[in-house]
Amino acid sequence: MPSAADTARLIETYYATFNAGNREAMLALLTEDVVHDINQGASEAGRETFRAFLNRMDRSYREEVTELAVMPHADGTRAAAEFYILGTYLQTDDGLPPATGQTYRLRVGAFFDIRDGKIARVTNYYNLEEWLRQVGA
Repeated sequence: MPSAADTARLIETYYATFNAGNREAMLALLTEDVVHDINQGASEAGRETFRAFLNRMDRSYREEVTELAVMPHADGTRAAAEFYILGTYLQTDDGLPPATGQTYRLRVGAFFDIRDGKIARVTNYYNLEEWLRQVGA
């Protein structure tokens, strides 16, 4: 069983690789059968499905995680994180307003399950209405 400190380092590394744009290193931190609960959307399973999600996101958004706070459970099997996402809306995403390079800053909550030293579940929550307001929808 991982320690709380190990889990905190894993989540911090996950976001550091995100900020660095190193998608392969980020994906290597996930279990093969990772479950991704998308904000106000469906759950998807599998590392390759997560890769496709990241590719779509990278086409439409440039984002950076700031002010990261990681809160691991004492037994290391779960964690929560809170942070701000600083972003630029680059290309219109399906079903969303037109992209014109708008910038945004959102508070995000994320929840994780940890198994065998890797992330087995990622659940993200943010205020979609606030994002829409910031991009001028």
